[in-house]
Amino acid sequence: MWRNIASNAMTFLVVIVFLFGGVLLWAQNEYRTAGPLDAPICLQVQRGSNFNRVSADLEDQGAITSGTLFRLGADYTDKTALLKAGSYLVPEGATMPEITDIITRGGASTCGTEVVYRIGVTSAEVQVRELDPAQGRYAEVLAFDPAEDAPADYAAFRDDVGTRFRVALAEGVTSWQVVTELGQVDILEGEVADLPAEGALAPDSYEIAKGDTRASVITRMQDAQQQILAEAWANRAPGLPYASPQEALTMASIVEKETGGPDERPLVASVFVNRIERGMRLQTDPTVIYGITKGEGVLGRGIRQSELRRETPYNTYVIDGLPPTPIANPGRLAIEAALNPAESDYLYFVAKTLDPADGHLFAETLDEHNRNVAGYRRLEAERANQ
Repeated sequence: MWRNIASNAMTFLVVIVFLFGGVLLWAQNEYRTAGPLDAPICLQVQRGSNFNRVSADLEDQGAITSGTLFRLGADYTDKTALLKAGSYLVPEGATMPEITDIITRGGASTCGTEVVYRIGVTSAEVQVRELDPAQGRYAEVLAFDPAEDAPADYAAFRDDVGTRFRVALAEGVTSWQVVTELGQVDILEGEVADLPAEGALAPDSYEIAKGDTRASVITRMQDAQQQILAEAWANRAPGLPYASPQEALTMASIVEKETGGPDERPLVASVFVNRIERGMRLQTDPTVIYGITKGEGVLGRGIRQSELRRETPYNTYVIDGLPPTPIANPGRLAIEAALNPAESDYLYFVAKTLDPADGHLFAETLDEHNRNVAGYRRLEAERANQ
């Protein structure tokens, strides 16, 4: 009798183990197989949310077959605590591990409605954009100058709990421009006590949230620029005429203001390095302009001859070497160009056409440069006569 009971119990145990193994294999396969989505969706993860809420939302939107299995998989891979707030594009057929990775790896949000506060060299703009998950493209909903009254629709986008916010800095903006325009960003709080040093802010796109302080955003920009400069300085080419990273940053700001073309930055940097090494003055207009405006706005006119002759710390037609500080906030590419310039014998450059996007003509000799300048003057005269 006891032998039969033991035999039956063993058989039952074997069946249980077999069934458990089968369930485990099914769960592993279900977790890793392509998901049921037949079109991309935008998943919003609110601040303070957790995997229970997110898994329920994913299940409701038909992105996963089992919220329980999704949570167990995230817990097993130690990713439950890594959940990041944001709006994320979940592609068609995404597996549970892929979705887990999307919502835990961090970085900028990838879909939904966003308000972008753009700070440009000559203007600023508030832009409301919306991503269509099916098309994978952002569409502009509205845009306006922050110095003017906002459109009536703006408040609805700003106050929606699912809207994300970014501040986008263009390369070559000045610190005064950044602080001034951050003062117009209505979701930020507080004041910036001191104007940041010129060149100390990294042009980039920064995710912000309602209630963030303006000072904290400035600190993030400063930290980013310090890291970029430190990395570029550590990997600089040998023999450059800079006594410190700050001098390299000053050169990068001049390169940034002289060209917006990523391919031209190393060549422009080589011209200025060559001039310094040969004891020539830099003779660059953007430094003269900064000496006039102090970075507070756009000059809005041509440089006068009297201004080119006036001795100021920033007039590189008069002073030797670099000006005392950067003249703008250069981006990563300009910093890297200043610290790894192209190898060239060029000493001069001038714009190819009246469109700055067309780049420059470079020259090794003054005669060649004068011919290039004459060609540019002819283009100016032709436009004036039209």
